[in-house]
Amino acid sequence: MMQDKKIIASIPKVLKTIDLKGFGRKQQGKVRDFYVLKDKRIIVTTDRQSAFDVILGHIPFKGAVLNSLAAFWFTKTKHIIPNHKISVPHPNVLIAKNCEPIPIEMIVRGYISGVTKTSIWYSYERGERIIYGIRFPDGLKKNQKLPKPVITPTTHGGGKDGHDERLTREEIIKRKLVSEKLYKQMEKTALSLFDFGSKLCKRRGLILVDTKYEFGLVNGKLTLMDEIHTPDSSRFWIAKTYAPRFKKGIEPENFDKEFLRLWYAKKGYRGDGKPPKMSEELIVALAKRYMDVYEKISGKKFKAYTYPIQNEIEKSVQKYVKSK
Repeated sequence: MMQDKKIIASIPKVLKTIDLKGFGRKQQGKVRDFYVLKDKRIIVTTDRQSAFDVILGHIPFKGAVLNSLAAFWFTKTKHIIPNHKISVPHPNVLIAKNCEPIPIEMIVRGYISGVTKTSIWYSYERGERIIYGIRFPDGLKKNQKLPKPVITPTTHGGGKDGHDERLTREEIIKRKLVSEKLYKQMEKTALSLFDFGSKLCKRRGLILVDTKYEFGLVNGKLTLMDEIHTPDSSRFWIAKTYAPRFKKGIEPENFDKEFLRLWYAKKGYRGDGKPPKMSEELIVALAKRYMDVYEKISGKKFKAYTYPIQNEIEKSVQKYVKSK
């Protein structure tokens, strides 16, 4: 595992954004910068750290972990659904197909958990029993496994104040966000991806708690886009300690940004107002967790680089474009 001093030394040099020359106007998501070409796009995953739909800071090597792990999963799941991955010329860069995005995030949950306002547990502990159009029984405990995975869709950052908002299957079809036929395909695919991911994670000693999938259309064909089974889009728990910790009412050992969410929630922050500044200790802990979950899932050692990396990214993209 990388030493703390290397992570700390990298904090001032993290990749906050990227400016590539000759590729038109840069567009930005929460953690990714991208450039749209004719039939593809250049996606650069930065080190920006988001939670509660807010940018909270920057974590060294996070962008490389997210991009590399997503690429791993894209390759592993291409038998289930086509995805937008074309090439990975740099650990932080993905060359992807241009997709027509579907404005729905498909969240699959295997456990009742979470501290965000769109999580099941947030609503359940406040007395709700019909959540996302699904009826949940009384007596459930936080972090309890559900009888079977459920889908809890949300808008894609298009709700009030830019935050994701809860949806139900009926609302999606009634509002014609997508056709009923396409939504059924999205449901089936999301559950298949979750089942595949859960089984692979189990072999690695992890529990895939819940995750987010984003889909788009390429020539009318449903395509997986954005990311898949990363510490930003998913929650992972250590399998061997889950049961004893659950019995004691202790939070599971996690390897994702739930650690960050819990840190902020304890300080009373859930996305509204000015967030507290991330401590150096928190940044180091998060960097280590991201690298650790990459190594656990992929079975590969994370290859760290030396910051800054802007020039290396630009060279790798230019080289890829010239080769095509």
